[in-house]
Amino acid sequence: MNAPPNIAPAAGHSAAGVLHWLTNETRDQRFIDNLFAEMCIRLQQAGIPVKRGTLHMLIQHPQWLGARMMWADGMREAEISRVDFDVRERSEFIGSPANEIFDGATEVRENLERDPALGRKHALYDEMRAMRLTEYVAWPLYHTLGKRHLVTFATDRPGGFDEAHIAALKSLLPVLALVSEIRIKNRLARTLLETYVGSHAGELILAGATRRGTGTTVRAAILICDLRDFTKISDNWPRDDVIDLLNDYFDAMSEPIAKYGGEILKFIGDGLLAIFPLSQPAACANLLHAVTEARQAMAALNERNKENGRAPLNYGIGAHVGDVMYGNIGSRSRLDFTVIGPAVNMASRLEALTKQLGRTVLLSRAFADLVKSDFELERVGEHPVRGFSEPVELFAYHG
Repeated sequence: MNAPPNIAPAAGHSAAGVLHWLTNETRDQRFIDNLFAEMCIRLQQAGIPVKRGTLHMLIQHPQWLGARMMWADGMREAEISRVDFDVRERSEFIGSPANEIFDGATEVRENLERDPALGRKHALYDEMRAMRLTEYVAWPLYHTLGKRHLVTFATDRPGGFDEAHIAALKSLLPVLALVSEIRIKNRLARTLLETYVGSHAGELILAGATRRGTGTTVRAAILICDLRDFTKISDNWPRDDVIDLLNDYFDAMSEPIAKYGGEILKFIGDGLLAIFPLSQPAACANLLHAVTEARQAMAALNERNKENGRAPLNYGIGAHVGDVMYGNIGSRSRLDFTVIGPAVNMASRLEALTKQLGRTVLLSRAFADLVKSDFELERVGEHPVRGFSEPVELFAYHG
């Protein structure tokens, strides 16, 4: 959880003081939720009777449409909740102040003391009346390129906000838009990098590892997985079904990898490449634990596919251990943050051999030596591996 704001008691005891603080003294506050909570507390200290505030931000995230930060009187930090993509079809959104603002309204202001029959109809207003709030106001926050977000305030002051309160709150909006956009875009950059290159690679890129050819040598357990007969599936299934199938397959494989400390570096068509750095304790064992859970998830997925009249999905996994070059590779203008080296090639060749040898998971001798005291492995003999001069002793894992 983010650290709560540390507010000097004498700071910001006027509306102008809050604006000065927001403009000049927030550069060290990284998190918008903490900044918003501190702003609401300072507003109270300035005599503006804010009892509750919310900040609604649309974000680019693969799982959520946005986030809502809610602060209420007595709270030292804001409460964050995620907003699903289907929220616009839900009753809590339809007809809500957020609905009005995102549809183009420049202000929603509701007197909660008057007869409910005379006001706007929505469950949110009923909830606020039950909390003995007297007035609610919502405004859009404008970010660049026409992006529109939302900020709201409510009070329990008899008679609601007066016009001086409203003017003071509105004076904050342009600066709040600026400071929130900076922090949202910082978070967005991190989220996009985590989504597309993985958390560890994303951290390195944000730290400045963006020069072509730069990288480090890492000793790691390498996993490569590939779906069987995907060309036949993609040729015969409707496009949307193929996309759903791939997403379900990657979920089944990816979630255990992340759970056990692996990092997926890329999806390659219907395959994936992941590493478990040996700097982590029990990296090779963790790779096999991830494989075990992925196989269970794939078995469950195949049961669902069978119920829907779909053929089961088959796949192969190759695992090896060795030194890899981990860093930036590509053209002058387009880079890929990945791993390369003979160890990666070996894992790829083992995955290809799974079909030939009739095994789902094949391990090299180098990998097996690190885990065979803890896992039951089947020795499948020495086999030639394309691109390598000597045969390689292989082991199958059935866990």
